[in-house]
Amino acid sequence: MIEVALEKNRYKAVIDGKTYTIIGSKNKQHMDLVNQLVNDQLKEIRQISPSVTKEEGAVLLAINAVSDQLTKQTRILHLEKEIAELKQRQIRMVELENRMKRMEALEQEARDVLKKQGRSDVEVHNHVEAQQILNENRKQQIKEKTQS
Repeated sequence: MIEVALEKNRYKAVIDGKTYTIIGSKNKQHMDLVNQLVNDQLKEIRQISPSVTKEEGAVLLAINAVSDQLTKQTRILHLEKEIAELKQRQIRMVELENRMKRMEALEQEARDVLKKQGRSDVEVHNHVEAQQILNENRKQQIKEKTQS
């Protein structure tokens, strides 16, 4: 099995005045956004609770981030389950559509038989009646062959 090495990028982030070198596969635009959000959230935490230390602010930020992650993962799992259910419903719908097409074809075949027999005035109301008409027609054909 061949493994593809992910491209590693080095990124210098300045979080709360301190510089960190981050190595990862995300691009600069993504990391710029992460950097900005972390700083904004740390600033917001300090505005709400000015007595919070830098370390406490970082811990609160981590707790908020993990909480948001869990909420989103739960939502993703729910959506994946919903997608699976919708796929099953779609499969069932296709099966029902195919079944309807077969019934309609059966009814049309019965109408054609009736037309050949000169009985165009007889209506075919459903696929059961259509099958009965076709069965009777087939019996008649067999009877005619055996009498010849």
